[in-house]
Parts: sequence; C-alpha cells; structure tokens
Amino acid sequence: MTVSTEFQEAHTAWRDMRMAKLTAEDGWLNLLGRWWVTPGVLSIGKNAACDICLPVGPDVLGELTFNADDTGHFVPVDGAQVELDKAAGKMSWRADRFLLEITSLNDLRALRIRDTQSDAAAQMKPIEFFPLDPSLRITARLETLSEPMSITLDTVIGMPNKVPVTHVAKFEYAGQQMTMLATYGTADRPQFVFRDLTSLDDTYADMRFVFGEDVTADSVVLDFNRAVNPPCAFTKHAVCPLPPRENLFLSRIEAGERRI
Repeated sequence: MTVSTEFQEAHTAWRDMRMAKLTAEDGWLNLLGRWWVTPGVLSIGKNAACDICLPVGPDVLGELTFNADDTGHFVPVDGAQVELDKAAGKMSWRADRFLLEITSLNDLRALRIRDTQSDAAAQMKPIEFFPLDPSLRITARLETLSEPMSITLDTVIGMPNKVPVTHVAKFEYAGQQMTMLATYGTADRPQFVFRDLTSLDDTYADMRFVFGEDVTADSVVLDFNRAVNPPCAFTKHAVCPLPPRENLFLSRIEAGERRI
C-alpha cells in the first residue's frame, strides 16, 4: 500500500509524542506501586515499619493524612507540608525523587507513587507497529445519545467501574457496520476501548485504546494506526477498563501498536 510522505511524517510525529508521554516522569513506566487507602494517617518510606513500604528511597519519606471528604495533607521529612483537596484538583504532589497521587475508582481511593530516577524507560523494549494503512484513518459518524446512560465496565483487576456514556461512533469496516461507545476521554478527545481478533495473537489480549480526533458535532476521526496498548500492558499497577460489548469486533484491525 502506498503511504504518502505527509501521512508518514504525521504518524512519526504522533509516535514520538506517544513515546515521550509514556516515558515521561509522570508516565506509566516508573510506577512503584498502587496502595488502597482509607481515612487515617499513613507513614511512607523504605523502612519496613512504614505503612507503605517503598523498594527505594529514604527510610521515611513522609506522613500522609487522608480524610473521608477527599482532603488531607502530606508532611515530608524535608520540606513544607502539602495540602490535598480533590474538589480543588489538588491530589498529586512531589516529595524528594517521588511523584505521588491519589486516584479514584468509584468510592475507592488509591495512592500511586512514581520514581523519577527509575531506569524502566531505558530498559523498555521497542514497541512494534503494524504497517501504516491510510484507509484505517476513518471518519466516523458521531451520534449523541438521546439520553446519557451509565454502564458498568469490568477492569483488569476484576473491580467493576461505573462509566457515563453520551456518544457513539458508527463506521463501516471490512463490509461490516461498526459501533463504538466512547467511555472515557474528553469532548474533544474521546477515548474508545476496543478489542478485535488481533488480540488472539498480535495485540494486547484484553484491549487497546484509540482516541478520537478532529471532533465535530456529528463526526470523529478514528485513526487505528494510532491504536495503543493500555497502561496495564506496561505496569501491573494500572487499573485498565475492559471494552463494553459494543466495542468487541469479530474482525482483525491490523493497525497500531502490537503486543509488547
């Protein structure tokens, strides 16, 4: 298949940006762990006596106080106290070499900690791609549901997650009419979690992600050449959603990132 220089260059630029985000300090490769947290006081550090024991770093990094109303504070051994407040969008902070954040899954809360000095990015194997296929950059019809709905999706850790759905994308592929629900993302960059038959041998077994581009009131571009492995393909500390049944395809979409 002929691929224009312009299409190749656009894909290369996108791929470089993808790798930069994946390997960044706040990317997915340097996660040390995920710990479920409940209201109370937790000590964090390498010392085995800490409530949250890290594999690297100082014996005591600091102390986290977390409240039931999603507020709290972190007191580091060195430095100023950090105030936390989910309503104000302040649930992530830095302490020493570490990036810490409190994330939500339904009514549960988890602390994720990243090590900015990790060599995981340097050790990562290159990600292989299917050959570029311009025909798989598809302009789909984007329909707004008459009424928003809430669906429950399973996750890779077996913990269901409630997700609001407001839009559906429809397009034709391999002679079939395809429908995909947008379950995450933003209005200008909706995220679609899908699985096709390449998951049997070529792509990540549970799902892949593709993000909508060039969104208008009634259309969205789905470039399956930019379909990516989910975070859980790179770390066991991510909680990735499984696809809704509408996004399961009985065909092979041979485009995008292959299994690592």
